[in-house]
Amino acid sequence: MEGLKGFQKKYLRGLAHSQKPLILIGQKGISSSLFKAIDEALEMHELIKIKFNEFKEKEQKKGVSGMIEKETGAEMIGMIGHTAIFYRQQKDAEKRKIVIPNR
Repeated sequence: MEGLKGFQKKYLRGLAHSQKPLILIGQKGISSSLFKAIDEALEMHELIKIKFNEFKEKEQKKGVSGMIEKETGAEMIGMIGHTAIFYRQQKDAEKRKIVIPNR
């Protein structure tokens, strides 16, 4: 998956607007089980929200988000407050739920 363009990210942010965060990053911090849970959520939903209960500083959130992108192969679509939106296209074309527009 190549990087998404601005209008595609905007479209995905619109889809994510009504969703609730599926993953909460809190006291336990970052662990392999956290990455596994994120990977499973992306596999099932493609587009997920992750809420930061800890790591409230902007630089901390950027660092953790970068680690999540690297470990899961997802792309961060945006961050609003303490909530980040991630997208990873389903590998199996038949299971894809989201169709990204092209220009």
